[in-house]
Amino acid sequence: MEIEAVRTFVAVADAGQFQEAAVELGVTQQAVSKRVANLERSLGVTLFARTARGAQVTLDGQAFLPHARELLRAAERAAASVRPGERALRVDVINRRIAPAVALQNFYQAHPGIELDVVTLSDANFEIAIEAVRTGEIDATFRALPVRVKDLPGDIRVERVLDDPLQLLAGPLHPLAGARSLTPADLSGHRIWIPGIRPGTEWAAFYEELAETFDLRIDAIGPNFGTEALQDAIAGSDGLTTLVGSRDRYLWPASQDLRRIPLRDPAPVYPHSFVRRAGNPHPTLTALRRHLAATRPAGPAGAWMPSWARRRG
Repeated sequence: MEIEAVRTFVAVADAGQFQEAAVELGVTQQAVSKRVANLERSLGVTLFARTARGAQVTLDGQAFLPHARELLRAAERAAASVRPGERALRVDVINRRIAPAVALQNFYQAHPGIELDVVTLSDANFEIAIEAVRTGEIDATFRALPVRVKDLPGDIRVERVLDDPLQLLAGPLHPLAGARSLTPADLSGHRIWIPGIRPGTEWAAFYEELAETFDLRIDAIGPNFGTEALQDAIAGSDGLTTLVGSRDRYLWPASQDLRRIPLRDPAPVYPHSFVRRAGNPHPTLTALRRHLAATRPAGPAGAWMPSWARRRG
């Protein structure tokens, strides 16, 4: 059953004449007659009795009419659910606890009337996320991009919006737990466990260069049971730590006594960029970009970031 045939049936029923329905729909009377005939054929009933006065809805047509109207309303709702400006802005943040998710929450608090759909393409690398932006599956994504902007598709736009300094997360038994701050060199020889690092992802590229630059022991050995399991393991260990962003939002029981220790001289930062498609007309996208630009925090002086992020600036 074609939706345009249903739309034409409703138009004829409302107008009472094929010619008036044709004018309303902007098609020829022949096209209206053909659509109605095809619909009648598919339903196996006669929807109109053709008379000298026009088209009179049959009993079968009267039974079908309210359902036809509902079909049209459902079709419009379906279209509106994906039409920019009539649906919520869809933004990917990878993880709902990291700094970009916090930035999105701050945006929503500043603009409580907007419709925002926060999604997590947590298993997707930056290439998959960018393709989702290009196809319209999502409107934007926060990503670190280990490639040059000129090597991205021509319709992709990138804005650096958030450089998040890293901190060491350690339990009370760890020998570094009492430090007020640490340098990356201080971490050499200590195990840094970051489960969930997957080859081919931008975060894998980031941690690989970080480990190589500062001679760090970063691994993802073992299954990833989630943040709570990671925190439990660190809380009871004298040899296990992990890295978190200073603006990431993590909570843990007071009994774990976990310590967030800033890294300095230099401070490694994770470079979050805002990625969107040129020409996306969604009105909330413009408001979000302005908010991110106005609230972008200043990065630490003398920060370290991977070479691919430094080249782009």
